Amino acid sequence: MAENQFFIDSDKLSEAALERKHKLETDPSSRTNHMEYMPGMEQIDPTIRNKVLSEMDSYDYNKYTARDVQNALEHETCSVEDFKALLSPAAEPFLERMAQRAKIETGKHFGNTVYLFTPLYIANYCENYCVYCGFNCYNDIHRKKLTFEEIEHEMKVIADSGIEEILMLTGESRAQSDVEYIGEACRLAKKYFRNIGLEIYPVNSDEYRYLHECGADYVTVFQETYDNVKYETLHLMGHKRVFPYRFEAQERALMGGMRGVGFSALLGLSDFHKDALASALHIYYLQRKYPYAEYSLSCPRLRPIINNDKINPLDVHEKQLCQILCAYRIFLPYVGITVSSREQKHFRDGIVKIAATKVSAGVSTGIGDHESKYTGKDTGESGDEQFEISDGRSFDQMYNDMESEGLQPVLNDYVYV
Repeated sequence: MAENQFFIDSDKLSEAALERKHKLETDPSSRTNHMEYMPGMEQIDPTIRNKVLSEMDSYDYNKYTARDVQNALEHETCSVEDFKALLSPAAEPFLERMAQRAKIETGKHFGNTVYLFTPLYIANYCENYCVYCGFNCYNDIHRKKLTFEEIEHEMKVIADSGIEEILMLTGESRAQSDVEYIGEACRLAKKYFRNIGLEIYPVNSDEYRYLHECGADYVTVFQETYDNVKYETLHLMGHKRVFPYRFEAQERALMGGMRGVGFSALLGLSDFHKDALASALHIYYLQRKYPYAEYSLSCPRLRPIINNDKINPLDVHEKQLCQILCAYRIFLPYVGITVSSREQKHFRDGIVKIAATKVSAGVSTGIGDHESKYTGKDTGESGDEQFEISDGRSFDQMYNDMESEGLQPVLNDYVYV
């Protein structure tokens, strides 16, 4: 991958900031050790991390043959070795058979249901320099942090549309979006939604416990890539640079009492075969340690960002994405699979009938603009978006489209007593 596809300079940066940015980009010695924890970061047992990375590093997907793939599809239970075969290039000619098997597994465990939710971005300030992300600290975008009054107003607009599950997101800045701010947002969300997820910067287990007590049900963390060498070249500054701390976030969330955790690699950053393997194995090993928890997988691909339309998912085309999702479903039949609005309408409508169980609707990746997008009303200043989306359907449109595909849209399946 040509890493300079990510490097864009803003004329708004000072000379000193540009100098520091260029040094981070060109001089590895100017960057901190990405495998060392920073002060205040909780360290936990690294056994699962070590197992996942060892499996990933030794994965030679080119060694698998058509016979290996056929054997995997014939086995009633999919082993780790079978899963590796299903992710390999040798499995590409078997995509139709994989889809048939995945559809059977989805039907067994989820019926014909598809869950709907929407994300709510409450702040886009960030202290990290992740070169592919629209929120990165050196990108020239309009920054905004919603007040509690603005958060509640956005929530009312979303809830009035019929949505019952919300995923709240921030940029990764403790200074601008501290844990107490996020906790208060969770308390507000409890007034309007039955299921509350968080996609925020990783925190310690006691902080996850606090957020759970405030109302959060689950936590999603994108590892981005499990290739720690590539990770180092993409995350040049900030707390997100610390690879092991991010890797262990979901386990700390479970230690803190969260009901569920979500996982993902951002496909297109590194070798997608290995990232897909590691994402699934991360769940596979955690399931054995925390069998009571709910697990979910996302499968996003790189998208262009503000000020850089050169970013793309490279060799991860829809066919490869479909292969990965089918392999996930066959290997992890009980795990929820989310397909985001990064993907186009035709792909999402197709994959929910095969392997996926959850889709977003009424999506905005900007800050404070749900009312303008939902009603057309000009609500004034808003913060810029994190990335471009491909499927902009409203909640009503998505609900109706899912019904027309013969699926049963589900808004929530929890009863609180």
